[in-house]
Amino acid sequence: MNLTVKTYPNNFAPKLTYDVLIENQQDGEVSATVLGLPDFKGSGVTKEEAIEKLIQLLQERKPEIVTLEIERPQTEHPWIKFAGMFKDDPQFDEMLAYIEADRRELDAQMEEYYRQLDAEDETK
Repeated sequence: MNLTVKTYPNNFAPKLTYDVLIENQQDGEVSATVLGLPDFKGSGVTKEEAIEKLIQLLQERKPEIVTLEIERPQTEHPWIKFAGMFKDDPQFDEMLAYIEADRRELDAQMEEYYRQLDAEDETK
């Protein structure tokens, strides 16, 4: 398995954006929680204070977000093991002829069906 971690140089730090859930608590305080990261939570008397405390927490803990690119392992197609398995079967040609005859019969039935539909449409 190949694993590639994309990182940025020290002089380039892209802005991190977070979705934050703001909730009024029963005790009158307001909490601000980063969605998906419940450990990152700030609370205060006002919404602004809760967000400010959350920002301070994020800056103190210095979270780093990296992008992982993981290559899928190379696997054989699951049906490849069946390719050519009837190559030397004496009945294979007979089976193909049966399939071809059945297909012609189904095609003829469909053609007749559509002719009947066209005939009905012309009489309307």
